[in-house]
Amino acid sequence: MLLGAFSRRKVEVMKAIRLARHGEPSEVLEVEDVPVPEPGDGQVRIRILATPVNPSDLLYVRGFYAGVQARFPAPVGFEGVGIVDALGPGVNGLTSGQRVSVVNGQGGNWAEYAVVPAGDLFPVPDEIPDEQVASFVVNPASVILMVRRLLAVPKGEWLLQSAAGSELGRMVIRLARRDGFRTLNVVRRRESVAALEALGADAVIVSTEGPIDEQVRSIVGPEGVKYAIDPVVGETGTQMFKALHEDGRMLVYGSLTGEPIRVGDDPRYILAGRRIVEVFWLGYWLPRLTDAERRQLGEDIVALMREGILETSPGRQYSLDEIGEAVAQAEQKGRQGKVFLVLGK
Repeated sequence: MLLGAFSRRKVEVMKAIRLARHGEPSEVLEVEDVPVPEPGDGQVRIRILATPVNPSDLLYVRGFYAGVQARFPAPVGFEGVGIVDALGPGVNGLTSGQRVSVVNGQGGNWAEYAVVPAGDLFPVPDEIPDEQVASFVVNPASVILMVRRLLAVPKGEWLLQSAAGSELGRMVIRLARRDGFRTLNVVRRRESVAALEALGADAVIVSTEGPIDEQVRSIVGPEGVKYAIDPVVGETGTQMFKALHEDGRMLVYGSLTGEPIRVGDDPRYILAGRRIVEVFWLGYWLPRLTDAERRQLGEDIVALMREGILETSPGRQYSLDEIGEAVAQAEQKGRQGKVFLVLGK
């Protein structure tokens, strides 16, 4: 096993945030001292520098993230930035001391060290700041795969999206301006409209000011929209489904309300046309990319980050010991910027 300069330090115990049971993050997350993990075949140990608090992390803590089964006491944290610390047998193409974006499909980046498969690392150029590398995959990759690959939204077409003021929603707005399609953006509060219009949103509707489907058709016409993405579901997702064109397609990539989409309430929308509602989960798509597709995805993200398109707005920073404050801030309404856990703070 090849060991780098960082791994030669006699570090045997590390701090890690762990989950003993599902529940409210402020109640069930604990900071523990645990053994520093050793990399096995094809694995790499990473010294974590920073890791974001994403909605997917908090869904996992609450037990609503079906794609990953927690084994208690469970590690937490799906993405981050770190330094290659130790290489397991059979790992090529990486060097000790190299900075990488870390995708941790089973969780574990909310810790001082993490061990992941070498294929789950994205080397990133030095000029991209740590907070951007820490948020390199979950939102940027989801935007590219949903909008460019799965929906392949053509120039001039409308894309309807909810939670438009989120970090991902803002990325979509900037990408639309670059790629030439139009965005119709759903927000909950009137005070959010001006900021999104200044960012380049073509239209913004407020869900509390009338049915979403009626507002959509008043803008795009009676046929509705052909493309939509939704992380909210519940009543918002139900009304977005009703706003679809008869050949419309909607990707559901989250469940912020934890409530179902109702597609059978009105026969007009299930007995005519070919409307499709489809789940998008990044954890499903990333492993199915070929090596060439993964490299291209990484290159696309880097290029669009350099243009400021897939840029994450940095918010407040916390240490691991401040996890309670960090998760509370991450769910604060009207919060500005992504919350990060920064190691060594």
